[in-house]
Amino acid sequence: MTLVEPDDVDSGESLSLHQRILSDISEKILSGAWPPGYRIPFEHELTAEYSCSRMTVNKALSQLAKAGLIERRRRSGSFVRQPQSQAAVLELHDIRIEVEALGLPYRYERLERLKRRSSAEDRALLGLSASGPVLALESLHFAGERPFALEQRLINLSAVAEAADEEFLNIAPGPWLIGRVPWSEAEHRIRAMAADDTIADALDIEAGAPCLVVERRTWSAEHPVTHVRFIYPAESHTLVARFTPSQG
Repeated sequence: MTLVEPDDVDSGESLSLHQRILSDISEKILSGAWPPGYRIPFEHELTAEYSCSRMTVNKALSQLAKAGLIERRRRSGSFVRQPQSQAAVLELHDIRIEVEALGLPYRYERLERLKRRSSAEDRALLGLSASGPVLALESLHFAGERPFALEQRLINLSAVAEAADEEFLNIAPGPWLIGRVPWSEAEHRIRAMAADDTIADALDIEAGAPCLVVERRTWSAEHPVTHVRFIYPAESHTLVARFTPSQG
């Protein structure tokens, strides 16, 4: 995480103080010394502690807020933010990495496994033109003791025949597929939804609570491999995308 930007430079002395404040506060937050909800010293207290101007302190706190480490509340002061998971929109990521990045223990639980002939809905989701065998899986990913994401996945067994013999009890299907099938193309769709009773029960949230849904379809050498739907409680997940200008 880079907190000091080139246009932050005012002078050698102010840069040094700026870096010290950023480094000291971010280290206390990331180490857990200042837990979520902890009130950071007021601006006048930091000004006295670092013997610097209020402008230097304000700039440092603004940058910490921009980085998502603290929350500034009018009249109340600044507080350490609750951690949010961040997933890159255009990456095929492992949910275990998301959870462990929050400093929480990860656990995976397979809920359902069903091998069947593809239905019309299955073929539409996978992009198949003809009927064939598919494996339907539903799994739950935990962060600590709390459900983190519900995974609903279809695997095209015509493309990945060995998946038919895998129970997916001890490994999630995503990492298993990435380790065995070279993917050549992926499509992401992102939307919001209200949790129905089944999803609310799985994620331990209220029915009707907002959820973030990430749907992904992947191909290998033009063959549809899998369609997956990850459903997250909206309050605990953020998606991040970074782009570069297209040419032409």
